[in-house]
Amino acid sequence: MFEAVIFDLDGTILNTLDDLADSANYVLAAQGFPTHPTEQYKTFVGNGIPKLIERMLPADASHEVFERTLAEFGKYYDAHKNDKTAPYKGIPELLSALKSHGVRLCVLSNKQHDLSVQIVKHHFGEDTFDIIRGKMEQFPAKPDPASCNDIISTLNIPKSNILYVGDSNVDMQTGHNAGLTKCGVSWGFRTIGELQSAGADYIAYSPQDILKIVLGD
Repeated sequence: MFEAVIFDLDGTILNTLDDLADSANYVLAAQGFPTHPTEQYKTFVGNGIPKLIERMLPADASHEVFERTLAEFGKYYDAHKNDKTAPYKGIPELLSALKSHGVRLCVLSNKQHDLSVQIVKHHFGEDTFDIIRGKMEQFPAKPDPASCNDIISTLNIPKSNILYVGDSNVDMQTGHNAGLTKCGVSWGFRTIGELQSAGADYIAYSPQDILKIVLGD
């Protein structure tokens, strides 16, 4: 049995894709740039918002355009971050079941820290997660393990008893770099093939699968 689970946020416990894509396309259109299909944003997200801006802008966009777009996206997304975002089916029940078994729950995201905390508490309440950690200045973005290792240190639980759950190669690399067992989820933004190639120890096809993995069933 695992004593703690560290979850990625976007594409793992919350489907944030529509709000991210709508915000990005609004900012692009406002500047006269081409927009992208919502599905394409599945390949743009995962490495933090600055990398999202870099990927969605035309390749020849200047640094000035990048900085302006980053600022405008931040303002628009902050106002619309919960328009369409919702937990994936079965996730609230999974979290409740894990807590009933005494499992410690954490979130680790490349989304900015304050934004991560706001979104998680909006959808899951104040007391579901023991630790919510977004991108903070003192830590590099995932897949660098520094922020994950800081969570592990705070939990004071052996790495062998912690499961890392995410939906992308970035997450599987983060779990690997931190020395954790890794579970990829099939319902997120990336493919099962990507998760397997990135070294997933488990693939969850439903939230119930995560409960079975954690409990050792």
